[in-house]
Amino acid sequence: MSDTDIKYWLALTKVKNIGPASVKKLLNIFNTPEMIFKADFAKLNNILKEGQAQNIKAFNEWDSIDKEIEKIKRLQIKIVTFVDKEYPEPLKHIDLPPMILYYIGSLRPEDKYSIAIVGSRLMTEYGNRVATKLSSELASYGITIISGMARGIDAVSHRAAIKVGGRSIAVLGSGLDKPYPYENKELFKALQNNGCVLSEFPLGTPPNKENFPRRNRLISGLSLGVLVIEATKESGSLITANYALEQNKDVFAVPGNITSKSSYGTNELIKKGAKLVQTVEDILDELKPHLANYKEYNLRLFEKKTTSTLSQPDISEDEKDIISIIGNEVVHIDTLTRKLNNLTTGKLYELLLQLEIKGLIRQTEGNKYCII
Repeated sequence: MSDTDIKYWLALTKVKNIGPASVKKLLNIFNTPEMIFKADFAKLNNILKEGQAQNIKAFNEWDSIDKEIEKIKRLQIKIVTFVDKEYPEPLKHIDLPPMILYYIGSLRPEDKYSIAIVGSRLMTEYGNRVATKLSSELASYGITIISGMARGIDAVSHRAAIKVGGRSIAVLGSGLDKPYPYENKELFKALQNNGCVLSEFPLGTPPNKENFPRRNRLISGLSLGVLVIEATKESGSLITANYALEQNKDVFAVPGNITSKSSYGTNELIKKGAKLVQTVEDILDELKPHLANYKEYNLRLFEKKTTSTLSQPDISEDEKDIISIIGNEVVHIDTLTRKLNNLTTGKLYELLLQLEIKGLIRQTEGNKYCII
């Protein structure tokens, strides 16, 4: 788009009391935002509700629009509008789709084959392992992972997808110049090179609480289905699941410990009919009707993963023993020392460090270790 096109599109989204429904009606008649602003008051007034035509003709924030365009260029942010062919097709079918999306990175047609993964910001080790496993396996098949770049399950899911060479998209509840949370700044950069970060909020918008439900409708709207991994009774992830139901999308949930607050929301979703997920195949089998043409983008869905798809580093027999003992648990160093009494303490720590470097395990609080 030219600067002029961007200018009028931005202005149109800032006119008071002019929502997506009114914008679409106007575009059907006037074709472009520029022609809307140049239209006669009388003609606009005949089309719109009372006061809307006056708001368009009275708009005078052109200086702030020019400054925003300068900032967009400086930060290398791209804009896609509802009428552009690059606009994500799934979003065109939700209620009140954004007229403008700001993004950094790339939007691709194959992103229509995507799953949203959401969950608790205060995840447990169980949630961490499950999110890593399911996200990496989905991404290895060519599925794009959608999430919100929040702490916890969101961030883990993005990172797991990127780690296996997959694509991931983060949807923010703030302007792209104010990414949140700050500690995910490196993830913000990684997503730009392995997918994109997008927002419907103008630059300068802070991550206010009321923005996140709006953000959640886009997370579900972009995806074929929403997978919830750990959610408390009041979790925002349940809002995303509700949007998915409203949008006629599939809802998946990972069961959890009935005594854990972090599993209350997911277990409730399953009780209400969400698909219980134990393996990645539980998700893919449910989505088969939506994935009939997956080969058009060379996706690897339903095909057996090769060793090159998820290549593993070489590990020694001692390292294999450590991984076998840890299994699906979180294991204290004392347990490893006791069960691997053929190794000195120094050698055990050396092997644990090597496994961390290889990305196979990680150390948690209290000198404990778990599989990534």
